[in-house]
Order: sequence, then structure tokens, then C-alpha cells
Amino acid sequence: MASKKNTNKDNISKIKSLRKFDPPVAELYKGILEGDITALARAITLVESTSIEHFQKSNTLINNCLPHSGNSLRIGITGVPGVGKSTFIESFGSLLIENGKKVAVLAVDPSSSISKGSIMGDKTRMQELVKNTNAYIRPSPTGLSLGGVARKTRETIILCEAAGFDTILVETVGVGQSETAVHGMVDFFLLLQLAGAGDELQGMKRGIIEMADAIVINKADGHNYDEAQLAKAEFTRAVHLYPPKENGWTTKVLSCSALEGTGITDIWKVIQTYTEPKKMGDHLLEKRRQQNKYWLLQTIDDLLKQQFYNNDQIKPQLEKLTKQVVSGKISPFAAAEELIKLSQKPNIKS
Repeated sequence: MASKKNTNKDNISKIKSLRKFDPPVAELYKGILEGDITALARAITLVESTSIEHFQKSNTLINNCLPHSGNSLRIGITGVPGVGKSTFIESFGSLLIENGKKVAVLAVDPSSSISKGSIMGDKTRMQELVKNTNAYIRPSPTGLSLGGVARKTRETIILCEAAGFDTILVETVGVGQSETAVHGMVDFFLLLQLAGAGDELQGMKRGIIEMADAIVINKADGHNYDEAQLAKAEFTRAVHLYPPKENGWTTKVLSCSALEGTGITDIWKVIQTYTEPKKMGDHLLEKRRQQNKYWLLQTIDDLLKQQFYNNDQIKPQLEKLTKQVVSGKISPFAAAEELIKLSQKPNIKS
């Protein structure tokens, strides 16, 4: 018994020592191209890091992996909490793997604005998919990024593509601003809904339906089946009120039971039709180009904010002016203007 306990302690010590080890970029890059999941996981952790010392390393790694990316189908999946996103992704992902695909699931987990913590429970909810060697599930905390989308989701997509995953599923937190961000990084945008469409249609933002390439009524099974079909009819009538998308595509409305696995194949057929090279190749290529442009502008915003808050002259003044704003001695606009002017001066370190 004592020997077994010692072995466990040795294993734990090895794991801890490996986690402390910071592998060089070249080693991570080599591992990613070889499909090493451990290297991929450590690389994603690197690009998600907010540490300044990791910033240059992650940039080098992304630039190295970029030529090996862009060859996957990127699918965004969203829906209100409780709609069954995790169950759907497990069922849908399993179907894709049966069709010879390698699937990476990037599940963006909501972070608490108070404790900054995340539940990160997607791996426990996708019990079958997580065990499949052709699947990789990566839950990532949203942090404080606008709209609930992980700050480095685009970079993570590049790393997964370089590692050989040909289908990327990006799951968002829920219906809200995060949809706009995810729509700007995927090829196909899928909105999951529940039955009871009459009430939901009234409360649904117009932009969500306009962004969706397909609306799927989930949980169409058991006593809920008839309600799901009614919801499908309601959404079908609703989408016909909107003009077709620029590429001529009209939003498709389907129903499924992720729990029973029914209707999943039809959804995959719709996505295949949308992404068929002969019909949509030029559109998807142009869409990727526009997404890269959006990515550039967003990255500039992130870098400017990072440089601003890491400026040694800003830190003490920010604290001072914040207190003045809180006490009403100065307006937020005047304080911001003063800080911006200060940030434009040379950052001289003592």
C-alpha cells in the first residue's frame, strides 16, 4: 500500500514539474504539426495568457502556424442557456467523426464579473465526445472580453487547424453581443432554439435571425415533438419576412432531437450545401477576407488598450483620477482625455 502511495506522489510531482516547464516555441510548433494534443493545449494556454512575456512567444507561434491554417470548416453554434448546446454538439460532433472528420470544440465559458471564475464544465457534459481521439474539446473562460467571446478564439482556431482538425465548432455563451463576435470568425452560423416560438419571436432581436444561416429547434422529442414542429413553422414564416443574404442564401429552419440523435444528419446536409465549393466557394473566400480585416482592427484595439494600461505613467494617474471621478471632482470625459494625453508622452522608466 505504501508503495502505491509513493507512486502516486511521484506521478503528481512529475505532472507539476511538467506544468512548470515552459517549452520553447519551436517545440510547441513541432508538436502541433504532429497532432500532439498536449502541445496544442499548452500552445492555447500560451496565446490565452495575458502575460506580457508570453505575448511575443504567442505571436511567433501564430505566425508559424498561419500557413498551415484556413483549411477547416468553422461553425458557430449559439442559443439561450438550457437549449441543449452541449448535447447537440456531442451528437453533431459524433456524426462528423463518423464521416471521417476531426473535430475541435471551442466552448467559451462565461466568467463571473465578480470572482472572475468560470465553471468550465463542457468536458463533463460531452462525456462521449471527449473520449474520442478524433475530437478535442477546449473550454475557455471569457474573461472580461466584450460579448462573452474568449479574447484569443481566433488564434485558437488557427492552432487547431494547424494541428489537423478540419472542423471547428465554436460554442458561444448565449444570445447577446457574443453572436456578433462569433459571426465574424466562422463560415456557418447556427442558432439553436426551443419550442414556444410565439413568445420567443417577440423577444428575439432582429439581428440574431439575420445573422443565422440555419435555425434549429432542438428537443423535438417525446411530448415536446408537436410543440417543436409548431415552433419550426413559426420560425419558417418569420425568416421569409427577411430578404435573402448577399450570397442569395435564405436561412433554413430545421428541428432535431440531440438527445435521440434525430434530425442531426439533415443539419449536416444543409451545412454541406451552404459550403459547397462550386456554389459558395467565392463567397466563403470573400467572407474569410473580411473576417481577417475585422480581426486586424480588433487586434489593434486590443493592443492599444494593452499598451495604455501597461504604461508606467498611466497606472498611478489612473488610480488618482478614478478616485476623483468617483467623488465627482472631475468628469469621466475630462479624466479620460487627461489620461490619453499622458499616454502619448514618451514612457520613460526610472
